[in-house]
Amino acid sequence: QTELWFSSESVQPVSEDPSEPLPYDRLANLRKCDKLLGDKEIITFLQKQHFDITILDAFNPCSFILAHKLGLHYIAFYPGTLNGPLSIALPSPLSYIPVFSSQLSDHMNVWGRVKNLFYSFLELIWSTFRDVAERYLESGSAPGGLEELHQGAELWAFNTDFSLEFPQPLMPYTVLVGGLLNKPAKPLEQDLELWISSIGEAGFIVVTLGSMVSSVSVDPLLVELVAGFSRIPQGVIWRYDPKRWPSHLNRPPNLRLVDWLPLNDLLGHKQARLFITHGGQNSLLQAVYHAVPVLGIPLFGDQFDNVVRAETKGLGLIISPTHITRELLSSTIQTLIQDIRYVEGWLGVICDASRVQRCM
Repeated sequence: QTELWFSSESVQPVSEDPSEPLPYDRLANLRKCDKLLGDKEIITFLQKQHFDITILDAFNPCSFILAHKLGLHYIAFYPGTLNGPLSIALPSPLSYIPVFSSQLSDHMNVWGRVKNLFYSFLELIWSTFRDVAERYLESGSAPGGLEELHQGAELWAFNTDFSLEFPQPLMPYTVLVGGLLNKPAKPLEQDLELWISSIGEAGFIVVTLGSMVSSVSVDPLLVELVAGFSRIPQGVIWRYDPKRWPSHLNRPPNLRLVDWLPLNDLLGHKQARLFITHGGQNSLLQAVYHAVPVLGIPLFGDQFDNVVRAETKGLGLIISPTHITRELLSSTIQTLIQDIRYVEGWLGVICDASRVQRCM
């Protein structure tokens, strides 16, 4: 069953082989950090460059340790939302700010707040990197831990926007830069435009579920997705490597597979009706910009929290990958396309937002 491959409670995708190492393994990142900081040739080279400031990847604690070791001022760029898996030196009252991976909204009942409190105790990232910091920092590990290194940043830039965020206190050193990839749509290539024209007024649906779906065996999930797509009148263009498509699975005539697609230009097309996504942050920001309803099928990591925010704001709906059936998929698609509430939800976000959106 599909639950063999995906677990909504885990930050990592669940493999068919329990002995297989998981991608984005924290211990693997720790080993890479240890190797980098222990490479005297690289460290000496960086020290001789006399940089004035560095822009670092705030998702990886090793970036902060390296900047601290080099004695550099640093700007922290965080690729996700305000409630990421790290303590980010922002006031975060647990009564209304969901902790990473809790899958909660900002409206919590008593049990929701208990769950949020429980998840707040699970952050063990710095304890993993503390020994590395003590080995390579002359002054030893930062007394205040990772939070002290976070607070040492000259500026924090987050790849998010309040059109997709719950109310959250910010600090003067915080800026939101979500939507860097958003821009007006360009005309599509002729073959794509001809395909869209052949569909007619029903329009088309864009599907991007990340590279994971086309790189692991998820036949039961694919069977239900394809069967669901065959029941709808819209065309479906799906970013999925055709070479990896199961040979025994027939594609319906309204389904087109491509190994790459111009997402921004497709979402900005007047015939775009729906965006089915795994819930990546950049994908959701592009959907917001182009006012396309979202059907979220989260697979791992921050995607579960991302789609919860989109659903809470009335921008779409969620289907768990472990609960997908062809009937549920086709009916949810039609609800999102036909229900005026989702159109109104988008108009409210678009007209109230600042940089990322445009008022239609």
